[in-house]
Amino acid sequence: MSTQVHDEASGETSHPTSTHKTAKKRQFGLPTATALVIGSVIGTGVFALPSALAPYGPISLVAFVLVTVGALALAFTFGSLSKRVPGSGGPYVYARDAFGDFGGFLNAWSYWITAWAGNAAIVVAWVGYVEVFWNTGHAKLWSVVIAMAGLWIPAVINLSGVRNIAITQNVTTVLKFIPLLFMATVGLLFIKAHNFGPLNPTGTSATAAISAAAAIALFSYIGIETASVVAGRVRDPRRNVGRATVLGTIGCAVVYILGTVTVFGTVSNAALQKSTAPFTDSADAIFGGRWAGQTVAVAAIVSGLGALIGWTLVVGEMPMAAAKDRLFPAVFARGRRGIPAFGIISSTFLASVLTVVSYTRFEKVFTTLVLLSVVTAVIPYLFSAAAQLYWLLTRGRQTHWQHLVRDCGVSAVALVFSFWSLAGSGYQAVYYGLFCVLLGLPVYIWLKSGRGEYGESLVVPFDSAALPEVPETPVGSRLTPAPATRTTDTGEIPS
Repeated sequence: MSTQVHDEASGETSHPTSTHKTAKKRQFGLPTATALVIGSVIGTGVFALPSALAPYGPISLVAFVLVTVGALALAFTFGSLSKRVPGSGGPYVYARDAFGDFGGFLNAWSYWITAWAGNAAIVVAWVGYVEVFWNTGHAKLWSVVIAMAGLWIPAVINLSGVRNIAITQNVTTVLKFIPLLFMATVGLLFIKAHNFGPLNPTGTSATAAISAAAAIALFSYIGIETASVVAGRVRDPRRNVGRATVLGTIGCAVVYILGTVTVFGTVSNAALQKSTAPFTDSADAIFGGRWAGQTVAVAAIVSGLGALIGWTLVVGEMPMAAAKDRLFPAVFARGRRGIPAFGIISSTFLASVLTVVSYTRFEKVFTTLVLLSVVTAVIPYLFSAAAQLYWLLTRGRQTHWQHLVRDCGVSAVALVFSFWSLAGSGYQAVYYGLFCVLLGLPVYIWLKSGRGEYGESLVVPFDSAALPEVPETPVGSRLTPAPATRTTDTGEIPS
């Protein structure tokens, strides 16, 4: 566990030991960190999202706008947290800093599930665009084979080294962003009002439809925190992590909303609900023939690979950070040339199993996996927003009141947004998601009992003046508490 040092003036916590170690590693600059965010957020999810939102009609666009506001609030929250609590791990280290070991473990476990379950959802959407060219009959066996290739090729690229990850992220981000930007701008000129269909075809209230659509739309923004998860690999993380997170989120938001409007306005609602490649269908409707749709399909395939490469790094990086703090099985700390090899291989295997099960058991494969990923992702988001709000209300009072009000407002929006997304995910998704999260409890017990630990270790207060007997102890570090005492007739006896 690295030593933590807290700066009273700035309210920031640093990890000099871990920083020294990561300084020797090849690091990402701001462009690559931003590309990692965009590459992880814009996967194949956005290319399949219009079909998933089509049953809710155009009212889902309202949900998309509200989700975008919440995503930006989360982006600013992650930016602030990364300045105060640097180092790799993202939501895991933020929750552990605020809520102790169990809070950190719960977030690491939940986010780990999100990462590999999300990879399964991404690859299912990716398969839909590959099948524009091959397996056009959508035979399930071949769909599974294609999905396995989509999961394991990114794993091999990640295991080959950080340099290859950086190159592929930059290239795939450019190749995916240009076609999407084209559809989100030029495509708007070809919209026809009758394609949108009824505003709310669900038969439920507008509020219920917006909430349900928002839970699906949130999946398209999962990944805005990836720069903070790999902060230890980012050059000048206090400055670049926050900037990359916000810039990446804004860029994705523009393309997402306008691109979805284009698809809704160029493909009929009935056809959209049955489509496995909605952007391809939209391009075909705009330009006629198949060449335009196939071009978009190629962009979606490249986009999916870029997202899977980024998420495959993330899926190993967070458990590695937790394992180094002894809050995840030690085997996850094993690396190969600085790459979390065991985490990547084991998580890709789990994603493969979930993908196979999904193709054989679920009728709506993509939507089911999306909602499961959203539930497990919202938990770390909720804890991160709560950690920021908690710190502001307890330690942030030394800042100017205008900044305090602003930051508290942003954190509160992020917190409310997280609760709203959780509520809109539906009973089935919450059931499966909560079940998966609670499976971590036996793991936590096993980790703690193996070291003979019970409960939380003592957290030294930030005010070092209150501890004159231990002036050399870095503020914010964790100490073993002194033995409890009980008083008897003969005096005080250690328990």
